[in-house]
Amino acid sequence: MNRQRAGERPPLAAIFGCEGTELTAWERDFLRSHNPLGFILFARNAASPSQVRELVDSLRETVGRESAPVLIDQEGGRVQRLKPPQWRRLPPAEPFGWLWNDAPEKACRAAWLHGYTIAGELSGLGIDVNCLPCLDLRVPGAHDIIGDRSFGADPRQVAQLGQAVCDGLLAGAVIPVVKHIPGHGRALVDSHESLPRVETSLAELETSDFLPFQSLAGAPWAMTAHVVYTAVDEEEPATTSLRVVQDIIRGKIGFDGLLLSDDISMKALKGDFASRTEKALAAGCDVVLHCNGERAEMEAVAAVAGPLSEAAFQRLEKSLQARGGDGLPFEEALNELGGLLP
Repeated sequence: MNRQRAGERPPLAAIFGCEGTELTAWERDFLRSHNPLGFILFARNAASPSQVRELVDSLRETVGRESAPVLIDQEGGRVQRLKPPQWRRLPPAEPFGWLWNDAPEKACRAAWLHGYTIAGELSGLGIDVNCLPCLDLRVPGAHDIIGDRSFGADPRQVAQLGQAVCDGLLAGAVIPVVKHIPGHGRALVDSHESLPRVETSLAELETSDFLPFQSLAGAPWAMTAHVVYTAVDEEEPATTSLRVVQDIIRGKIGFDGLLLSDDISMKALKGDFASRTEKALAAGCDVVLHCNGERAEMEAVAAVAGPLSEAAFQRLEKSLQARGGDGLPFEEALNELGGLLP
């Protein structure tokens, strides 16, 4: 459905975080005024299930859209925003890779259950997008920012387990976000702190790092890598590189879902926040992600982001239609998962 014909106010091509466990008066006014596409939550925003549910409802109320996406990074292991004891402890990706080495079918079933049970917890809170799975390869000698967040070094293994997690999340009515396209596994530095440069040839990237993303080119959402791939673009990281987005992500990989930048407040990116936003959108990202809740940065992003494009809106609508309920009882799925993991 064309949003203009529907009479809707086009959302801003941005997703924002907030500072705490409830919205401030300034945040309410800012979000109501600028109408971002959606929101993202972190550990600082989560004190209890009832509080998170109230915060999610408040966020959607500011923009007047019950369908406004609410995102989180609920991977497991080191990256788990909803933490014990209020929420269950989740495993990282690595154990699923260990299981795949001995029993691929069991590993894929476990990965599906992992996605499905996470979706069950998130759906109860009103969170409908999870930044999972990581399709980055485990590369010896690379920085451990990926590390055990990866399913392994074999592209086929990563693709199969990643697909299973995506399918599980969708069966639980949560949209997956594959990351970090076109591959963060070779980075020698943490992109939160500085800009990684990958010197690997294009031929090698095409037969390794790119393959899991190519296998999951039909995923509804993907998140970019703040990584320079010198074989494609000597200067710009994927997030702000027209060559990487158009030639590799949309071209060779064939991804046609909603493309979300990684957090533009990370130190890998240079320049002020207006220029970061403009460059990411000009390169072909559909939406920019800003996570830290800093007022001045958010204002700078909102001033230049502009409305979501019609093509991006269609990708968003398609992603919403991909969700469906499996009907497997949550406790049954949880017990089955516990019996499969090593």
